[in-house]
Amino acid sequence: MLKCTLPLIACAVLCLPFASHAQQHTAESPQILEGPQTPGIAPTRPSEPELMNNDSVLRMHKAGLSDDLILQTISAQPGRYDTASDTLITLKRAGLSDPVLVAISNKARRQLTGTPVPPPLGEITLSPVNEIGLYYKNKEGRWTYIDPELIHIDGGGFIKSTITYGVIKPDKNGSIKGRESKLLLPRPIEFLIYTPEGVSATEYELLRFRLNSKNREFRVLTGGVIHSHGGAERDDVPFTPTHIAPRTWAFTVGRDLVGAEYGILPPGTGNVTNGGKIYTFAISE
Repeated sequence: MLKCTLPLIACAVLCLPFASHAQQHTAESPQILEGPQTPGIAPTRPSEPELMNNDSVLRMHKAGLSDDLILQTISAQPGRYDTASDTLITLKRAGLSDPVLVAISNKARRQLTGTPVPPPLGEITLSPVNEIGLYYKNKEGRWTYIDPELIHIDGGGFIKSTITYGVIKPDKNGSIKGRESKLLLPRPIEFLIYTPEGVSATEYELLRFRLNSKNREFRVLTGGVIHSHGGAERDDVPFTPTHIAPRTWAFTVGRDLVGAEYGILPPGTGNVTNGGKIYTFAISE
């Protein structure tokens, strides 16, 4: 009887350490994850959107990102902004534009109230454009930038000298190469001016050009545009821009304006000795 049971007992005793070791190894082994795994790198969960704040916007601005991209980021991502008056002044001095400051303020207000912030009655909250210049509304209803042309300042021509305090001061001509603008627009035309900081659109001039054989010409003098007299038509055309958003002004050219070559002259261009730019267009009959 002992001869039969002894081998079984010995086998059980000998196998017990191996079973215990296998059980311990199984308990300590990590779970096998489905899908491909990179050796030595634990799987990570998808990161949540960055919580934007004042410093985030400043970093984007200092990195040279456009206002359009910054505005999209503020709108799309969650954020917590400080919009105290002193803070907004600091951000303004750091170079942030008015549309960006408005977007920050509106996002902060939405967080407090939980409801969208409607724009003020009769005006829009943000400018539809963000680059300095002149725009027109195309057939699809989009604001389209008008490429400027270079101005050449010359003396003589059709402009006569003027006498101020007994001193003869020659007037000057502003001329643009070519008899015609590349842009021909049918009336009525909706225009938009996005001005530099601190500049009003009322400082701009709407000019009707005089045509020569090879260029378009208008009258200038240091300090601004000169009106022609003696029965001749005035070089400048009155227009009334309306302030619709920060640095943004709108006006419409109606059917009463005759077909001709025109330009919008930014302020200060008449003060340069030679050069400057003007936004040109032609109105079809």
